[in-house]
Amino acid sequence: MSAAQKAIVPLITPYKMGKFNLSHRVVLAPLTRSRSPNAVPQPHAIKYYSQRTAPGGLLIAEATGVSDTAQGYPQTPGVWTKEQVEAWKPIVDAVHAKGGVFFCQIWHVGRVSNSGYQPNGQAPVSSTDKAPYSQHTDEFTPPRRLRADEIPQIVNDFRLSARNAIEAGFDGVEIHGAHGYLIDQFLKDNINDRTDQYGGSLENRCRFALEVVEAVVNEVGADKVGIRLSPFADYMEFGDSNPEALGLYMVQALNKYNILYCHMIEPRMKLIGQKFETLHSLLPMRKAFNGTFIVAGGYGREDGNKAVEENRADLVAYGRHFLANPDLPKRFELNAPLNKYNRATFYTNDSVIGYTDYPFLEEMNA
Repeated sequence: MSAAQKAIVPLITPYKMGKFNLSHRVVLAPLTRSRSPNAVPQPHAIKYYSQRTAPGGLLIAEATGVSDTAQGYPQTPGVWTKEQVEAWKPIVDAVHAKGGVFFCQIWHVGRVSNSGYQPNGQAPVSSTDKAPYSQHTDEFTPPRRLRADEIPQIVNDFRLSARNAIEAGFDGVEIHGAHGYLIDQFLKDNINDRTDQYGGSLENRCRFALEVVEAVVNEVGADKVGIRLSPFADYMEFGDSNPEALGLYMVQALNKYNILYCHMIEPRMKLIGQKFETLHSLLPMRKAFNGTFIVAGGYGREDGNKAVEENRADLVAYGRHFLANPDLPKRFELNAPLNKYNRATFYTNDSVIGYTDYPFLEEMNA
């Protein structure tokens, strides 16, 4: 059969994202892997990321802390020190050597932390002084509500981390504004109980997120900036009473900054790892946003193809499937079977098992 007769796979069609020429639309989603002791990326990440790189593929690195107060999980990397920047360089170089486009997701976990992760054992910071609910009483320390005059310092941490990521060689940064972490703690009215200029109205709740976007854009350029948002998500009781209004307000506000992309979580992924039937849709946000629109949340090959074909998304981000299938775009192209992922090894600190030991298609067929 000639190439022309082969059925077109929408996910495996080229796409121009700003100045980046992507060869396909399958994105490596940012995935916490907990393999960076002392918040420093390790040489084993060179193999992990380069395994998942195809020429013209977009990869988003795991969530990377913007400061020593940003941490809330074991062995997650940072990009606020010189040592961390130097450690990222060979990892980024390996992705570029295989023709990939590599963005660094920068985050601050806010109240999703405990004093054990914080400098001098202090309380985590947040928009609120309410801790997230947990069945494990020691999991979260009640946070300290940030004063309005402290917020510019956090904005500056994002700005400096973005600069550091570019210095490390990344093509751009994705601001993590999703999943109940610090930016989301300001966005969502279930958490944000402030009465100052950062709380109350939709405009006030979005102020911190947009200040971060503006600072990062001014530092590295709008053509190198994306953001991840999850207006509909509701785990750790961080939901919003009107997620559609929140999502729409944010994308319309983001248009003023001309950022490269918006990466949004599907409404069906309301809770971690569970799909829900829902009447909600990202389509209004997709239509309102001027840049590249990336969707994520429980996608497989078929519905990913459909999302691109029906113009509901430009790109589709894959997490667990890409983790378990380093050659995922190729498997989608050939409609080949997928390796099953092993959830038990997602967050272990082994540098090989559950990390770089998932087989490629040719190894299975050898």
